[in-house]
Amino acid sequence: MTQPPVLFRLQGQSLSYGDRPVLRDIHLTIRQGERVALLGPSGAGKSSLLTLLYGQQAALSALYPQSAGLVDLLSAYQNIFVGGLERFGTLAALWNLVRPLPQARREIEALAQTLGLEDQLWQSVDRLSGGQRQRVAIGRALYRRQPIFLGDEPVSAVDPLQAQLLLEHLLAQHETAVVSLHNRQLALDNFQRIVVLRDGAICCDCPASELSEQALDSFYAEELSAPEASADVGPQGMIPSC
Repeated sequence: MTQPPVLFRLQGQSLSYGDRPVLRDIHLTIRQGERVALLGPSGAGKSSLLTLLYGQQAALSALYPQSAGLVDLLSAYQNIFVGGLERFGTLAALWNLVRPLPQARREIEALAQTLGLEDQLWQSVDRLSGGQRQRVAIGRALYRRQPIFLGDEPVSAVDPLQAQLLLEHLLAQHETAVVSLHNRQLALDNFQRIVVLRDGAICCDCPASELSEQALDSFYAEELSAPEASADVGPQGMIPSC
């Protein structure tokens, strides 16, 4: 059977910010149709890895950045509309700032209802809660209408039930997804493949079906005791890949 085409390929990729290395010797291939969760402790390199992936397929990707990237003085409607700028052109986009375009308004109002933002659509986003801001940024990514979704903690500010529903909707609307998460159970429940980073390197790349929440917890330990872990620890004290 022919495999789906490769969308992302990193071969021995490293990345540093100044003198500080953030990614080391990354080997990663992601094919069309895959749903990949990125896990690992804070500072492990997940955001930097998403940035590298976005650089390979920017034209086909809807990106949810770590900071959400919203413009505080614009309304939720206007922030969502930014995702569709390429479809409307400059003059239409400028006019939309003054008077919403009928087609865009219908589309974004329907999207806002799906995301539970209908009552906040015309408020400036600086007046919204953290969870509402996340949903606005998700709306912007959805309105971009691209086949790939790259998300950096897109559901961290909502409760577990909302997080599950939002992830289900995001995955249903995108053919391929690579999403950084802190919630290990969400990763296991919604993704086919899990990649774990630690200290800037990939220490696990496995089908989700071969992992458990307890197994993933071991990658978050600050350190492993040498006598107990010596038989299971790979280079730089990392647990080997599955």
